[in-house]
Amino acid sequence: MLIYLAGLQNVPAHLYEAAALDGAGRWRSFLHITWPSLRTTTFFVTTLSLIGAFQHFDQAYVMTKGGPGNTTLTPVYQIYETGFNRLQMGYASAQAFTLFIIIIVAVTVINMRVNRDQVPE
Repeated sequence: MLIYLAGLQNVPAHLYEAAALDGAGRWRSFLHITWPSLRTTTFFVTTLSLIGAFQHFDQAYVMTKGGPGNTTLTPVYQIYETGFNRLQMGYASAQAFTLFIIIIVAVTVINMRVNRDQVPE
């Protein structure tokens, strides 16, 4: 929320004044001024949130250690299990590198394509 607050503080006030002079209400101002101005902030927040979601380890380790039937097994916990409990460091390194590629490609690149600015015609 602090990141969004900082993004909201960077929206120029003169845009809202111009919209009010043109007769736009609060909803129109939000849709056409606030939301497009927060596009980069939204991209940043969603990218960090998705990367963080892939890196959950502590809850699964402390509470369930993978849970009954591996129901709470996360990718990072799987890497930990492979490397330190099964002592397969090479395989764990390959898993970590694959997770890195997934985070970079699947999260960042796809998020960039979804949130890229549309080119005006």
